[in-house]
Amino acid sequence: MNGKNIRAALSAALSITALAGLATTIGTGQAQADGCTAVQVISARGTGEPLGFAPQLGTVVGNPVYNAINKKLTASSSPYRVDYPASATQLNSISLGNTDLVNHIIEQATSCPNQSFVLVGYSQGAFVVENSLGVPTYTSWGSKIIPGWVEPKIKAVLLFGNPIGANGGRVTGTYAARTLDICHDGDPVCDPNGNNVNQHTNYGQDAGRAAQFAVDRL
Repeated sequence: MNGKNIRAALSAALSITALAGLATTIGTGQAQADGCTAVQVISARGTGEPLGFAPQLGTVVGNPVYNAINKKLTASSSPYRVDYPASATQLNSISLGNTDLVNHIIEQATSCPNQSFVLVGYSQGAFVVENSLGVPTYTSWGSKIIPGWVEPKIKAVLLFGNPIGANGGRVTGTYAARTLDICHDGDPVCDPNGNNVNQHTNYGQDAGRAAQFAVDRL
């Protein structure tokens, strides 16, 4: 898939996720806003995805997944939203997300050496996560890679509506066993035969499954 087609896919994702403005609220549990929590969930939202209420990681994936993880954990947790435009038209959107994610996780791992991480990427956010892991994608909009000394601290990678799936791509190598990549049949962003845009906005139903995958590896 070339750059033009990638931008078209992201534009489609923008139209799809803009329809998914359902607000979610933070769950009860051991969540903490600051300090060195045992686990931090770092989430890169999808193109144009509404943020909703706290923890404001994204209404489609980020909030439901974080809340589900938090409910299952007995240890303390905290959320972090990757700071980037999540734009279909801003060409450096993915690169900005990649830079923020890597810089943040290095800073966090330095300040909190015993902290573990769960990375979450939805739609365009999956690009951000994959580029940060050094996983090849069909975009070069990312140049920073999480360093090797941080790699053992990343316990799970949760991807939803991952665009590289449309070309048969997937996470390989070091992170493969730690990655859950969910693509709904018919989702045109990740399914090469997909033609049902509604399938791109209902990944919240997979929050429990994704949370269990993550917690089992923490």
